[in-house]
Amino acid sequence: MGSCCTPDNSCSTGTVEISATTAVAESTSTLYAVTGMTCGHCKTAITTAVSALDGVISVDVDVAGGRVTVITGGEPDDAAIAAAVDDAGYELTGRA
Repeated sequence: MGSCCTPDNSCSTGTVEISATTAVAESTSTLYAVTGMTCGHCKTAITTAVSALDGVISVDVDVAGGRVTVITGGEPDDAAIAAAVDDAGYELTGRA
């Protein structure tokens, strides 16, 4: 079953698009500088740790650039994000 289908196999793409648009309109994208990332494992570890935080909608990790983009529903909790990155074994050095 695809993401646009309901359990009764009817299509609900209109609802999904409206929800996605609403989430984007109410979200905040914040770019952070992170040191210590070198590989795909680093990307997975940071994505998993930060994604687990309340209010986080998505996480995009650019290992080569040393940047992590976090989209939250409202203002991000910089201290919580820094702690999650630290707990994963890396260092958030600030907003980029």
